[in-house]
Amino acid sequence: MPVRIHHVLCPIDFSEGSRHALDYAVMLARWYRARLSVVYVHQLSMPVYGVSYLGPEGLQPIVLTELERRHLLDRLEKEVAEDRTAAHLDIETALDEEANVAEAIVSRARTTSADVIVIGTHGRSGFERLVLGSVAEKVLRKAACPVLTVPAHSPDAVPLDAGSMRRILCPVDFSNSSQEALRYAAAIAEEAHASLTVLHVLELPPDLSEYADAMGLMQYRELRFQHARSQLSHTVKAAVPATCKADELVLVGKAHPEILRVAADQTADLIAMGVRGRGTADLMFFGSTTNHVIREAQCPVLTLKGEHPR
Repeated sequence: MPVRIHHVLCPIDFSEGSRHALDYAVMLARWYRARLSVVYVHQLSMPVYGVSYLGPEGLQPIVLTELERRHLLDRLEKEVAEDRTAAHLDIETALDEEANVAEAIVSRARTTSADVIVIGTHGRSGFERLVLGSVAEKVLRKAACPVLTVPAHSPDAVPLDAGSMRRILCPVDFSNSSQEALRYAAAIAEEAHASLTVLHVLELPPDLSEYADAMGLMQYRELRFQHARSQLSHTVKAAVPATCKADELVLVGKAHPEILRVAADQTADLIAMGVRGRGTADLMFFGSTTNHVIREAQCPVLTLKGEHPR
């Protein structure tokens, strides 16, 4: 089933990283003939000093003046003016004022039925802070729609359209979310006539002695490897249409270094991977695999969770 994108949402903060993300948002909107919403969220702050006779509840957040709002709206319009003309796109701009920036982005995506959020992973507050403790991480966790994270160190040459992508990598761990990501990646690969590599990284226990006593270390490793290959083939057959060629690859090692190595070796244009829900185990998964890939990847990473309409 083809990917259907009617609305792309791109939050920006006027940094170089968010400009790079906007270039990718424009590319997606042009390819899918979608409307593009570009939003700047001004974070409301409380007065640093001040006493209210009503107590802390009496202090009101510092909001933008009308002049400041007009200045930011004009700046947004200038940011998209060239894209609107060159790409012949329906681009709308918006300015939100909220205390929680990530919640504002997720709320806007939900209320405007965004099909994908495109966000840079290097804002003015610093890359580590943005990805690990602030906006991008929270958007990834809470957004129901797919999220395309664009690293500031990804190639400057943005594909003219999705059809210019040549190599897509989709790591799978056989979870529902990774299978959904595979279906999505296969649809994009088929539309773009891109090559698709489906990767499973087999992580063996650090101490194999308890498993190897009965059958031997090599036999145990081979058994696990063959089982993984069989499971991968079954997953690909179920998720990838026959009209889309997919290369299957099983490697043994730690997940995120192998994913990053294969992406670099293949000069991948896109990594598509599943993100699980919000339970304790899922947060550990996010921290140990997805977050590492997003933080270190040299190309954009598309994350999906669960069922998402295409």
